[in-house]
Amino acid sequence: MKLSKIDLSSLKAIAHDDDGLKLIIEREDEIEYIEIPAPLAAYEGLQLLDRIIASTPAMLGTSGYANEPCEEHIEMLPAHSTMAAQVGYDYEREILQIEFNSGAVYQYSEVEPELWEDLQSTDSIGSFYNQEIKGYYPSARIE
Repeated sequence: MKLSKIDLSSLKAIAHDDDGLKLIIEREDEIEYIEIPAPLAAYEGLQLLDRIIASTPAMLGTSGYANEPCEEHIEMLPAHSTMAAQVGYDYEREILQIEFNSGAVYQYSEVEPELWEDLQSTDSIGSFYNQEIKGYYPSARIE
């Protein structure tokens, strides 16, 4: 795999239809509209990339996180998952905490109680995490 550095800062908007990607790019003082043949997966990938970039420490301020990690104890429940060992939720602060099987512990802020309830009732925590949590909420590694 070869990595390439890219700068998407001039990309202002994206859309997709049957013909491919539609892009609005700002160049100096002009706005340019470009059409590129591409599958829907390219559009979805760009949307996910935008959410991931928005939740990275460099984009979130001086502390590195949208919200400081919660120092108070969050009660954890066994996850019964190949991805996560334990999960917990702080209703007052709307913080989801996940201990992965690797031992890493992350907190996700601004998580609605309904998402926590959906997580508890899902058949696959890993799939739910990848589809509903990862890249969608500000996060901080606490362990």
